[in-house]
This record gives sequence, structure tokens and C-alpha cells, in this order.
Amino acid sequence: MLQQLVNGLILGSVYALLALGYTMVYGIIKLINFAHGDLYMMGAFIGYYLINAFHLNFFVALLLTMLITATLGMLIEFLAYRPLRHSTRIAALITAIGVSFFLEYGMVYLVGAEARAFPQAIKTVKYSLGSVTITNIQLIILFVSLFLMIALQFIVKETKMGKAMRAVSVDSDAAQLMGINVNSTISFTFALGSALAGAAGVLIGLYYNSINPLMGMTPGIKSFVAAVLGGIGIIPGAALGGILIGLIETVSVAIGFSSYRDATVFAVLIIILLIKPAGLLGKNLKEKV
Repeated sequence: MLQQLVNGLILGSVYALLALGYTMVYGIIKLINFAHGDLYMMGAFIGYYLINAFHLNFFVALLLTMLITATLGMLIEFLAYRPLRHSTRIAALITAIGVSFFLEYGMVYLVGAEARAFPQAIKTVKYSLGSVTITNIQLIILFVSLFLMIALQFIVKETKMGKAMRAVSVDSDAAQLMGINVNSTISFTFALGSALAGAAGVLIGLYYNSINPLMGMTPGIKSFVAAVLGGIGIIPGAALGGILIGLIETVSVAIGFSSYRDATVFAVLIIILLIKPAGLLGKNLKEKV
């Protein structure tokens, strides 16, 4: 069980990176970006080609992947979501689902539907601590994820652009009157979330050694559940929710429910929505009509 808890923490840290993208976009424009999980898939494939074709160092490939997926996220926001910003929420939601299918089946057309092995750019070394075995790959995933989460928190809380993001999330019209460029702020938010998703894709490719064009669908939905669990729109809540979902999933496998691990995650979503709809760290706000 202790081994499963360690595995759950590693998996949860990847879910946390994905959940942060969901929660930031929702916090600033109230959009559930269902294409976010497919940016994670794009990150895995970009990392795959950078390491395979250009023989880049893993960490250099990771940084370049984050830059490319950040650019892709900004492009998606500019082409797909910005024209619909003042339309109904259901229109934006349907567009997000459409973008998701476009990325998935666009990649199926370009690279084929079959799974492929991710290059093992780092040699695996195992460490035994009593009954627990942990690898250097797991440690890299954990430390990179924690570093990125701390860096994101610093950007949001301590930088000028972070202050602009918080202002736009509260009231975009008032922020615009105060001289904040709302379009640039929203694009930057998409760039940050997409960069984290790209990093998660590369890390999980290295961890599981297998990638395919449809790999982003289920983790994307689970990360959305993680964002809701922690309190969507709240950055620390997304990180907490991601880690909890990873732990719940691995513990359900450990106790013999491996066939139902996805169902367990969605059962948690239903329970949270019934008991505490705002999430673990969220606050119930009364809306004036």
C-alpha cells in the first residue's frame, strides 16, 4: 500500500499540472477548455520528435516542448475562443469539444493511430527504501512538477502579469478601464496552462514509455475532475485535487478495483458536487439576480 501511495503521488503530480491549466482558464474567462487534455497529447508527441529526430537532451526537449505548446495554446485561443468570447457559454463549450476532436484526429491523420514507444532519454535507476521502490524517473517527475507549480504560483502572485490575470478574473471590464490589456492577459493565461500541459505530456511519456494520439482524452477529463475537486478557479485547489485524484486512482488499483479505477474517479466527482459543489478549497458565493 505504501508503494501505491508513492505511485499515486507521482501520477497525481502530473494530473495537478493538467488541472492547473483547466482552473486558470476557467478562472479568467469561465470556459471549461476540453481541448486542454489534447495539448498534453501534443506535448508528448512534440517531445517524442525533439528527442528522436534531433537527439536533444531530455530537459532541453522539455523546455522547447513547453514553448511550442504555449504558442499552440495562444493560437487556439486566438482562432477558436476569442471570436466567441461574448457569445453564450454553451457555444464556447461546444467549440472546445470541437477543437479537442480536431487535435486528436488531426494527429491520427498525420502520425497514425497506433501507439509508439517514447524514447528513454534518461536511464532508469531504482532506489529501495525499505518496502518502497522509487526510480529516478519518478523523482524527476515529482521535482519538475513541484517546481512548475511553485513557479506558477510565483508568477500569479508576484508579477505584474499575474496581478493583471487576477484583476481580469475578478472583473474584465473594470480591468480594461484600469489600462490592462485583457486580450494579452487571456492569451498569456492560455500560454501558461498549455506549457504546463505540454510538460505533463513529456513527463508521462517518459514514465509510461507509450504515447498515442488519443492519450489526452481520459487524463484530460480526470484533470477536470481534479480541478473541480480542489475548487475550480483556485490554483492551490487544482494542485491538491490532482494529487488526490492520483492517490484515489492508484489506491483503487491496489485494493483490487483496477477495472473500475476510472469509475472511482468520476464517483468522487459526483460525491463532491453533491456535498461541496465549490470544491475542497472553494467558497460558496451567493449570486445576486
